Amino acid sequence: MISESPAPINSEQMAESVGTNSSYIRKVLALLKKAEIVDGRRGISGYSMTAAPEQPTLLQVYQAVTEEQKLHLLDIHQNPDDRCIVGRHIKPVLTGMFEDIEEDFAHSLAGKTLADIRRRI
Repeated sequence: MISESPAPINSEQMAESVGTNSSYIRKVLALLKKAEIVDGRRGISGYSMTAAPEQPTLLQVYQAVTEEQKLHLLDIHQNPDDRCIVGRHIKPVLTGMFEDIEEDFAHSLAGKTLADIRRRI
């Protein structure tokens, strides 16, 4: 929405469009601002892009909003039962596999930009 808007857009407008709370939008915007993807202030002045939509990759956006929480696409149950043959081996087996999948995902996002999304819209 920010890259499509001719004028800065505020969190309330974005929240209404995506059907969520404006406080959640402000949290995401704070992360994007910290990563220097957007700029602006809450309220009337709104937010704008810091660069053309061809500049930030989707990987940069994804990392900006997930880095602090250390989120992963795929995760493994943290307390498997070591007495179970599956529980004992599931973590080492899936960890490498999941890391490969996340690396492929990151590589794919690195090759796409906000401009790619705009073209599809």
